[in-house]
Parts: sequence; C-alpha cells; structure tokens
Amino acid sequence: MKRRLIPFTLALLLGTAQAQEKDLVQYVNTLQGTNSKHELTRGNTYPTTALPFGMHTWTPQTGRNGDGWKYQYFKEHIRGFQQAHQCSSWTRDYAVFSFMPMSTLVVDENKREAKFSHANEVAKPNYYKVQFDNKITTEISPSERGAHLRFTYPKGEKSYLVLDGYNRTSGVQIHSKENKITGWVSNGEGFRNNWKSYFVIQFDQPFKSYGTWQNRNNVIAADSLSAEGRGRGAYIEFAAGAKVQVKTASSYISMDQAELNLKTELGADKTLEQTKAKAAAVWNKSLAKIQVEGGSKADMETFYSCFFRASLFSRKFYEIGPDGKPYYFSPYDGQVHAGYIYTDTGFWDTFRAQFPLNALVHPEMHGRYVASMIDAYKQCGWLPSWSFPSEAGSMIGNHAISLFTDAWAKGLRTFDPNEALAAYHHEAMNKGPWGPANGRDGVKEYNELGYVPYPKYRESTAKTLEYAYDDYCGYELARLTDNKKYMDIFEKPMYNYKNVYDPSTRFMRGKGIDGQWTKNFDPIEWGGPFTEGNAWHYHWSVFQDTKGLINLMGGEKNFNAKLDSVFSEPNKVKVGTYGGMIHEMTEMVMANMGQYAHGNQPIQHMVYLYNYAGQPWKSQFHARNVMTKLYDATENGYPGDEDQGQTSSWYVLSALGFYSVTPGTGEYVMGSPMFKKITINLENGKKFVIDAAANTKDNVYIQSASLNGKVYTKNFLNHSDLVKGGTLKLTMSSKPNEKRGLSLEDRPFSLTK
Repeated sequence: MKRRLIPFTLALLLGTAQAQEKDLVQYVNTLQGTNSKHELTRGNTYPTTALPFGMHTWTPQTGRNGDGWKYQYFKEHIRGFQQAHQCSSWTRDYAVFSFMPMSTLVVDENKREAKFSHANEVAKPNYYKVQFDNKITTEISPSERGAHLRFTYPKGEKSYLVLDGYNRTSGVQIHSKENKITGWVSNGEGFRNNWKSYFVIQFDQPFKSYGTWQNRNNVIAADSLSAEGRGRGAYIEFAAGAKVQVKTASSYISMDQAELNLKTELGADKTLEQTKAKAAAVWNKSLAKIQVEGGSKADMETFYSCFFRASLFSRKFYEIGPDGKPYYFSPYDGQVHAGYIYTDTGFWDTFRAQFPLNALVHPEMHGRYVASMIDAYKQCGWLPSWSFPSEAGSMIGNHAISLFTDAWAKGLRTFDPNEALAAYHHEAMNKGPWGPANGRDGVKEYNELGYVPYPKYRESTAKTLEYAYDDYCGYELARLTDNKKYMDIFEKPMYNYKNVYDPSTRFMRGKGIDGQWTKNFDPIEWGGPFTEGNAWHYHWSVFQDTKGLINLMGGEKNFNAKLDSVFSEPNKVKVGTYGGMIHEMTEMVMANMGQYAHGNQPIQHMVYLYNYAGQPWKSQFHARNVMTKLYDATENGYPGDEDQGQTSSWYVLSALGFYSVTPGTGEYVMGSPMFKKITINLENGKKFVIDAAANTKDNVYIQSASLNGKVYTKNFLNHSDLVKGGTLKLTMSSKPNEKRGLSLEDRPFSLTK
C-alpha cells in the first residue's frame, strides 16, 4: 500500500505545484501606483477590477464625485464602488454610477463614507474585497461589460444600498417585484451627439423598502419608483443582516443590449465565486502570454502587476449583439455601426510601447484596433489622437500613423493603407477644432519653415520633433505599399528635426518665426518650446534617425558623452513657463538620476540609444538600473504617471530584454532581460524563448548571444524573427563585453546610414 501511495502523493503534489505555477494572478497587485496626489504621482492608478481590455472596470472610490483622483492609497474612507473608465487622473470619467452599502441610510457622499484599513482589503484583477471598520463587506468580480458584487451586512443590523447617479443627468427605474433596477447615466464630455449608458442591476434578495434621490441637494423621495434629471439615484433596504448578491451590466446601445450583456456574461453564474473563478481563468490565460522564470517573488510581482496594467487599454467599446456579431454606438457620430471599436487612450503616451506590446502579444485585437481607426476617421472627420471615449485632441503629435505603419511593418494587414495615408495626409495638412493633437498645430509654419516657431506656438520644438517622426511613418507606410505620391510628400519633412537643432549648444531649441534661437536658453528649464520636459529630455526625440542626430552632434564620442551626461548632470529644475513645480519635475528630482525623467514619456527610449553609437553595454546597464530602481509592485510602484499602460509597457518590454525605440520599423532594440528565462507564447501557437540562465541582479551585461543556435551580434531583434518562434540565448555577466555588436550591421534602424 505504501509503495503505491507514495507515487500518487508525489503526483498529486506535482500537479498542485504545476497548477500553482499557472496562477499568475497571485502576483498582481492592483494597488500598484495608487499612492498618488496632484503634487506627486506614483502611477495615478486606481485598483481596477476588470477583464483584459474590458469595456467597464470597477473600483472603490475615495474621492468626491468628479474628482480625477478616484482612489488615493493614503485616504482612510471609501464613499462608493464605481463603474469606471478613467484612463488618467487628469481627465474626467464617463458612464459612471456607484454603489455604497451602509447600515444607516445616508445619501450625501461626504457623510456616507466609511472607514477602512488596507489590512482588510484584497485587490486582484479578478476580485476586490474590503471590509469597512463597521463590518460591512463588499466584494466585486468582473465581466467584460458588467460585474458581480456581494454586500454582506453585520447580523441584526439594517441593510441599505445606495445607487449614486454621479454627475450630469441620469435616470433610474425600480422594479420592486423583480428585485431589479434599470437606468442610465450620461456623464462624460466630448460626445458629438447625445448618448446614454444603460444599466441593469439584478439582486438576489427582495426589497424591504426603496426610493429615489438626487445628489445635488441629497433630497430623498421614499417609495418613489422612478426619477430622471441631474444626479438621480436610488436606494434599497434589504432584510436586516442581509448577504446580497448583485449582478450588473451596461450598454451604450440600448437597455435591451444591457439585458443581453447581463444574460450572456453573468447569467450562468449563481454565485460570485463562479464569476471570480472565470475572471481568474481569463486573466491567467492573458498573463500567460508571457511567462517569466528565475526572478525573485518581488520581480514576479512587479512584472505581472505591470503586465496587468498594460492589458487594460485601449478598452473595448463594442458589444456583442443578439446575432453574436460585434456592433457599437459610436462616440464620434452618435450612430450604431457594425464591427469593432476601442477607446480610452492617448497616443502621445501609448504609441511608444503600449501599442507595440499589443502588436506582439495580442495581434488579432491590435489588427482590429488599427482597422477601427479608419472607421473613427470616417465618423469623426479626424484620426484619433486622444480618445476618451470620443476625440479630445489632447497633447501633441499625429501618432495614429505610427500605429498604422507599425502594424503594417509587423504583418498586420487589416486595413487599407491608401485610406490610412489619405487620412494621415488630412491630419498633417490641417488643424482640427478640438485640441493641439487634433490635426496639426502650427501646420502652416511647419510646412513653410520646416519647424513650428516659438513663442507663436507653445511646445513648438516638441511638436516639430514629433511631426517629423510622424512624417517618417507616413513615408514608410507609403514606401512599404508602393505609394509614390505620399512618399514624395513626406520624404523631406521627416528630416525637419534638423531645423530645431542648435550646433552651438548641441541641443534642440526653440526657434522664432524669424529663424532666431530663443534667447536666455537653459537646458534645465521646463516648458516653453517643450512638452512637460526640457531640452535634456526632448533632445533625443529623433526616433527615426538616430544616426542623423549623431552626425549633427559631431560623432559618436560626443553623442555618447551627452547620453552619459543625462545621468551625471545635477537633478536640478528651472520651472520655466510652468511658473512652479509640477509633479513631473518633483518626480525627476526624487528619482535622483540626473536629468533622466522616466516618469514622463519623452525620454523613456533614451537608455536604448547607446546601441546606435557603439556602446550597447551601457543600454544594458541603464535599462536594468531603471527597472530595478524605479519600479515595484507597491502603492508607490511607478516613477510618475502610468498613463494608459505606457509606463507599464515600457517595463514589460524592457524586462523581456528589448524595447520599441522606433515603432514602424518592426525592430526591437536590445537591453538586458530581468529574468533567467522568458517564454513569449505567441498567438500563432509558437513560442519565443529568451534564455539568460546566468542572469542575476549583478549579471546585467550580455557577453554573447545566439539566435536559434547561430551566433547573434545584432543589437536589435526583428519582429519577423520573434513571431517565427525560436530561442534567443544570452550569456550574461557582471562585466560588459565592449567588443560585441559594434559593426554598422549590428546597429538598429536609422534613416541615415
């Protein structure tokens, strides 16, 4: 008996261990980056409970209705649990309503809040739980367009639930005999036509009493079954000491579709535990697209927490109709269309890493995304630049073309390139009505002078640099598709970065309409001709032609010395046109890495530029140093704004050992992987393995490399090689190999050879 029992026991233990290895959700902390405030951000995140790229997310709410800071870790009270969509604390949310359980009926959001402790909080992608100090417990598990919640009240105490209609207009209808509430909210900005988000809420317990209320002056109407207007909501009382399960789903199309979403996504789940388990399975499958091994538990937590955050944007805005096909309400023209649409992202942030990561690990979805941008153009008249959920035109640049070109270069042929080029040409030759990135700010001068003049246009040098990169993408997509018309149009302006380079200071600078450099230049001064940064940060924004920049600076020696200086310069700030310290400045000073400001996007690619100038080992050192020093999985886990998955995606790609310096080329520039073994489980069924067996916190340097058994000296990887599957074997060491990867053939893409 014993001889038979031992193998069975071992097999059971082995099976259990293997099952645990696949539980990647355990490593995710959705509280990562939540200890943020206006003056200092450590991510500006909130504890999102959602499925990957889900249409709706859910979160506890510590801030007031309408406050961009939904949840701040240092606060001690929660005032509701929201359906949310916010992609940045600096933008308002939309389609929001919230629940708040309590033992005494209080509707005023400032008075109904309840105290809690993080010791009584669980924050995972598939499950959020908190017990207030008053012993009321809330649990949430998500579906794509809804959530399963459970409220547990102390035995013998009254059991109320308040539904808050947030700000703007809303409507509620109480169906007391069906234990159900239906309604709609229309909060949000920027919609071109009137719209509503319809919701249905199903309870598993009968109502003891009920009524409606409005949150402008917190007036209650007992026994009222319906209400419409500004901030209308509802309340329900259950039997004392109740345990209530609540299933809810929403739709932008109709109430019937909201009911269908509820039935399709949550109808089969009798208990919250079923929804929780299903959501865990979805997340584990998504997170398992990249499996990392051979790192510390803390490293695993940081990686999968970042990968989780990178897997939230852009959000699905489409729904599945009765015929099983996707369709959507367009936030651009207010009509219902067949097909796919996504929203909630700002391309200024996310073209750099978040979308390249999606193209690698979610190519089918990314193919749908870039195709949907053509539809958005047709419905809106402009390509997306900052969709939330309609077009806001925020920040700078016309980076939709970067997504098109990068997708095409990576074999995603889901759109008509001629339509994409025509849409981009319209974008590049006109100024739209909304924000600086809706069309092209300073377009007339940019086309006539080859640069955007300062101070006629704020952030002009940053705009010039990013327009030039976008024009490269326009040229490259045209080249890849044999479209000579647009090749001719964009071939010259893709070099316009040269027009804002001052050889006397070796910096990019503001230039007046008269061709004169802006006076009293100081490279540590923020603002003015730059966007949320200074000359040290924007000097490197020549993604398409690093070799050209090297030549402008007088060669590789000068280039590398200036790269080194970014880290050795004092971490001092001049506030410039901002007039005071903004959080990005504070975060750079706190990082104490000289003028390197990783908390904002403009400089995030800079550590990889040594690969272009004969010192690739420095990229290996700095990439690992930034990952180790500036990221962790705690509430303080980011060095600044997380920004719709971009700062997380930088970490995920960098932890793989490479980064997308120039989206549109199909290349990833090499750094130093964080783990001993990384397996990318590709959507096509193949695997790409990064084998760095000797990797440690000290062994950050690549001594040698082989790709599929052949010596590999290049400082970049091709997307086409990754998707074929294979093994990149890296021999790691604590000392740099200063002779590897120095030939011109080993260097990444640059327009100038």
